[in-house]
Amino acid sequence: MNEVKNILLVGVGGQGVLTASEILSEALMLEGFDVKKAEVHGMSQRGGSVNSHLRYGQKVYSPLIEEGKADIIFSFELVEAMRFSKYLKEGGFIVCSNEKIVPNSVYFGTVKYPKDPAAVLKEAFGKSFYLIDAVKIAEELGNIRFANVVLLGTVSHLMKISDKSMKDAIGNMVPEKTVEGNLKAFQRGKELAG
Repeated sequence: MNEVKNILLVGVGGQGVLTASEILSEALMLEGFDVKKAEVHGMSQRGGSVNSHLRYGQKVYSPLIEEGKADIIFSFELVEAMRFSKYLKEGGFIVCSNEKIVPNSVYFGTVKYPKDPAAVLKEAFGKSFYLIDAVKIAEELGNIRFANVVLLGTVSHLMKISDKSMKDAIGNMVPEKTVEGNLKAFQRGKELAG
């Protein structure tokens, strides 16, 4: 593949955005791609926005994705998906958790949380929008922290990354005691994309 592909991961601090970015990067390197990524996690420890630009191909020179160039927006929170949707290119996909995390600015009355962000995204992107109840699935598997890997399963299926590379990357990047649960979460997410 000569073309460089762009994946933008977005969410809120504590949702596992950076871990998902690391796993995805590792899987793509195992597939033989050159991978570059850049992360912004300003106030992430206080529930602020977190994003990771990930680009891969035969040769990648810059990690940053321009607006309108993302092949996939991989979002852990609905409003973050709305906020970064301007980065999606025509024909791209948004894979999003249905989780709503209300920012402090809403509590302080500075801004209002949209009434139904999922409906707005569905109307704007139609079949290119995958809404996943990742937290519920993770809870069913026994650990809410598996939600990011549920989403990774869906994203990796759309990206056509081999199961072997994904499973090896998960095994390399998560604590040993959580590997089995994360692999189950990956499989559930992959099934949702089919």
